[in-house]
Amino acid sequence: MKSDTTSKSIPGKRKGMFFYLSRDRYLYLMFVPVLAIYFVFRYIPMYGILMAFQDYSPFRGITGSTWVGFKHFEAFFTGPFVYKLLRNTILINVYGLAFGFPAPIILALAFNEIVQPKLKKAVQSVAYLPYFISTVIITGMVLSFLSPSTGIVNTFIKALGFKPIYFMTQPNMFYAIFTGMGIWQGIGFSSIIYTAAITQIDVEQYEAAKLDGAGKWLQMRFITLPGILPAVVTLLILRMGSMLSVGFEAIINLYNPTLYETADVLSTYVYRLGLERSIYSQATAVGLFESVVGFMLVISTNALSKKVTGTYLW
Repeated sequence: MKSDTTSKSIPGKRKGMFFYLSRDRYLYLMFVPVLAIYFVFRYIPMYGILMAFQDYSPFRGITGSTWVGFKHFEAFFTGPFVYKLLRNTILINVYGLAFGFPAPIILALAFNEIVQPKLKKAVQSVAYLPYFISTVIITGMVLSFLSPSTGIVNTFIKALGFKPIYFMTQPNMFYAIFTGMGIWQGIGFSSIIYTAAITQIDVEQYEAAKLDGAGKWLQMRFITLPGILPAVVTLLILRMGSMLSVGFEAIINLYNPTLYETADVLSTYVYRLGLERSIYSQATAVGLFESVVGFMLVISTNALSKKVTGTYLW
């Protein structure tokens, strides 16, 4: 039996690349539009990185603009706003990582405990819905909920006999508001990946655990969580790549002068430099700094995960 299996597997190993390209040609054909989109909108624009090292002029173009080396990087790191921008960007992402990353995992574990299929589908649909609403509408709803006069939150506060709170004029509350909004919008959709990972766990493990007297908590701790660990680690590695990126649209829609101290982040700074003040070179330099730091975080997190958990992307 072993010799037959070996002999049958040998011809498969000798088949070349063109055999598999021909066999799966329709799958590759379906992938062509995706590849074209990434090439046109992701890779070709990377040529514009050169502007970070130039005094870019739209009239001269990239090839005709003067090269200035790291001048714009030095101007950013020695500028008056760098500390505030980095502090706000890092803190918002740290809050998002600490509270927003575990939230869909907890929700997926909760979904797994719902026995009735109809109830489970209804709850999942309600949780997924905010993800399909545009960010502009989500921020508008948040502003409406937190309105000091007609907002549902302040209506409840006033019903308890307290004075209304002007949430959107309190800089120290912005981190919590932004993090809560992000969790509300993305928790349902993000939980899909973990729910799918849970369904791949062998049911016999749960049955064996029940026979050994393990309750729900022990099953979750020793079967479910280890079973979804590869998915958790993979998403964590990818999440680390955006530690210097913040949802630009959400920040802009929540913006007001009283919140600048805690709401001004790197992405809004790039927006002001590039689109409002037309300082394209420095805006490109700041954007390149974000990308390089994100790339380094992904590399280091992947290496650390490979060493500690044995799960990694490459």
